[in-house]
Amino acid sequence: MLLAFNKPYGVLSQFTSDGSANRPLADYSFPPGVYPLGRLDADSEGLLLLTDEKQLNDRLLHPRHGHRRTYWVQVERIPTAEALKSLQQGVQIQGDRTRPCRAWILDPQPVVAEREPPVRFRKTVPTCWIAMELTEGKNRQVRKMTAAVGYPTLRLLRVAVGNFLLGDLAPGTWQELPQAERMLVLAP
Repeated sequence: MLLAFNKPYGVLSQFTSDGSANRPLADYSFPPGVYPLGRLDADSEGLLLLTDEKQLNDRLLHPRHGHRRTYWVQVERIPTAEALKSLQQGVQIQGDRTRPCRAWILDPQPVVAEREPPVRFRKTVPTCWIAMELTEGKNRQVRKMTAAVGYPTLRLLRVAVGNFLLGDLAPGTWQELPQAERMLVLAP
């Protein structure tokens, strides 16, 4: 079984509470025996896959398979071409270089529903939505990458895994993926 969940802000990628105000996955009535494939931090939103199939963990998460994950990232200010090129080539984070990725400014800028609580707003600092497509998933990697090139992340949404798009799945809801959508997730 493979499930797609649109994880809201403030939800953990685990079934047990960590003692914080963040909600665990247990609050969402998933079928027994499923677990998250990878994770999204509590302050990140979007597509989280859950399964009861152990072989999918390696296939979708290990960097040697180069499985794509696409994120929309709202950053402070408008990134320069040089900053995007740096992201694409990989950046140094705590002594390690990230793998090359794709990074581009979303044009047109997406209309995304407001988050609760809202992202901080500063009158004098514009924001911009960029997309990043990664094939690895280190701890808080996207946030660390954008900060390393001078554009702090304000909001982060995972919008795709493989060729499967989150689409209009409402935040806080999940669905079991039929075979056709499952094949989109598994596409390299």
